[in-house]
Amino acid sequence: MNNETHEAPRILPKKLRAFVLNLMDNVSSLFINLHISPNALSFCALLAGAAACILFSLEKLLWGGLSIVICGLFDIIDGQVAESTNRKSLFGAMFDSTSDRYSEFFIYLGLAVHFRNHWALWITLLTILGSYMVSYTRARAEGLGIECKIGIMQRAERMVFLAAGALSGVLFKIFDPLMIGVLSTIAVASNIIAIQRTLYVRKVEKIMISKKEA
Repeated sequence: MNNETHEAPRILPKKLRAFVLNLMDNVSSLFINLHISPNALSFCALLAGAAACILFSLEKLLWGGLSIVICGLFDIIDGQVAESTNRKSLFGAMFDSTSDRYSEFFIYLGLAVHFRNHWALWITLLTILGSYMVSYTRARAEGLGIECKIGIMQRAERMVFLAAGALSGVLFKIFDPLMIGVLSTIAVASNIIAIQRTLYVRKVEKIMISKKEA
């Protein structure tokens, strides 16, 4: 098997990601002092995603956007708490990843209900497909022994785009056109990443074969 790592540049700058993580350290310290488990925080992120679904469905667009922000914050905090308290576990990692997929789906589902009578519903469905194919192609590649993190539209970027789009859309009263743009961007970028990761596995396989024949 090949353990080669290849990670392409991402939309969110590395310094910005580091700044956010450092900022959230203080928040995670609060939960550590309260002895709240990482799994409980992952569950809170899941609940926030479900809340976003309900709120978007009820046309509470501002609160839906804020729920995405809360979901993303808990998604950061649970990992930091697990790391700081040395409470990492196989189940915790599995639960975190699984709840991430569910919470993201809930957000898209809420937006799909919002756009249920609009052609943008199809864009939302393509966004769901692309987002899950990004996760699937990475998991499948790693199952084959190839670490594959390439792509600029990973979960963190998707959550930032969704939250920023929802909140800005409400603020400037252009929610529908702005969210359509955000969903279209995620849909196109995510599906391209899925194709890139598939082709990357093919590339690595060819390198492995050439090395064996050398």
